Amino acid sequence: MSDPRSIVTAAVLGPGFRRGTFAGVARGENPAGWVRVVVRPVELRGGRQLQFAYYDARQCRTHNVSRGESEARLDQLMSVGFSAVHLDTDAGGTDIRLSKKGKVLVGRTAPASAASTAHNREKDLPLPEGRADHLLEAIGVMTPDGRVRPTMRAKFTQVNEFLKHLDHKLDDAGLRGLGRPVEILDCGSGSGHLTLAAHHYLNDVLGIPARVTGVDANPHVVQKSAAAADRIAADGAGFACARIGTFGGPADVVLALHACDTATDDALAQAVRSEARLVLSVPCCHQALNPVVKSNGPATVLRPVLRHGILQQRTADILTDALRALALRIMGYRTDVVEFVSPEHTARNLMIRATSGLPVGDPTFVAEYRELCRFWGVTPYLETALGDPFRRLVREEPT
Repeated sequence: MSDPRSIVTAAVLGPGFRRGTFAGVARGENPAGWVRVVVRPVELRGGRQLQFAYYDARQCRTHNVSRGESEARLDQLMSVGFSAVHLDTDAGGTDIRLSKKGKVLVGRTAPASAASTAHNREKDLPLPEGRADHLLEAIGVMTPDGRVRPTMRAKFTQVNEFLKHLDHKLDDAGLRGLGRPVEILDCGSGSGHLTLAAHHYLNDVLGIPARVTGVDANPHVVQKSAAAADRIAADGAGFACARIGTFGGPADVVLALHACDTATDDALAQAVRSEARLVLSVPCCHQALNPVVKSNGPATVLRPVLRHGILQQRTADILTDALRALALRIMGYRTDVVEFVSPEHTARNLMIRATSGLPVGDPTFVAEYRELCRFWGVTPYLETALGDPFRRLVREEPT
């Protein structure tokens, strides 16, 4: 049975139905203005019924209906033509995708209970092992039956750890109830795996409408990422070939995951200019301050540390990220630096997380920044990238 309407009707009206989510772009003959519709069984005094929850850009309306009326509502839902449908039953899950070209993609998953028993240790992962996932399958991380490929274990861990950090900060950044799609900008998107993971997790798992744009200077990877998005029918996921910091689109969330050296600073400056609510950055290849971090002036006391090349390099790395976090605080962001993934997966395992909401130009942070720069005799590249508004805050003496 390959007809989407028949698959949906059989699952929702059959025994063991748990939940159905209809989302994504509406491509049918009868668009209704709904962002998402969730269907689930409910037990009422009159017996078992189905609850239909209709979400638009502003509110949710729920209706509890009998089996007879459910069939008519399902017909109406299918005429909308949502591009992403997920059905959960006792027998397993079903993902139905409708691509821009009208191609129907159907994936099956194992029962959730079986997955949680076999993989209890990982039950809290955003995209758990043991449960088939169309995105992880498409990027080669999983087999169709939900097994992680041995050579892709590190990528599986990276994707899930990234999504944990994203999920953890959604409420702090006020991103769950915007009344419109969340706009995400991924600076230096590379393969696009994490870009598409963010799109998939928000839209398909959490039911939060989101659009993502991946920006990379390499036209080859941009083309491959765009092809992957089309292959999995990731509506609202786009990729552009551009230098980081030059893309002018909107951004509620800015990602910069392993952008090399000062490209991270360009991404952070882009986030500030865009007034992004949330920034997640995993810096890579620190080079700009490495040649200028020396045991001169006040830093002479650190000569025993800095005479060793590896220690000098790591000191410059730490200083660079400390100044980045401090600069974001000055520009009005609550900022922390945490471990992204275990060092066994990547040496570049620190993440700078920042959410907007603090006053700009806090004098305590400004004083810390000035003293740190004076001690080391450095001017961070991020200061240049942020431009005159930041320089006025940190370089002009208080009157």
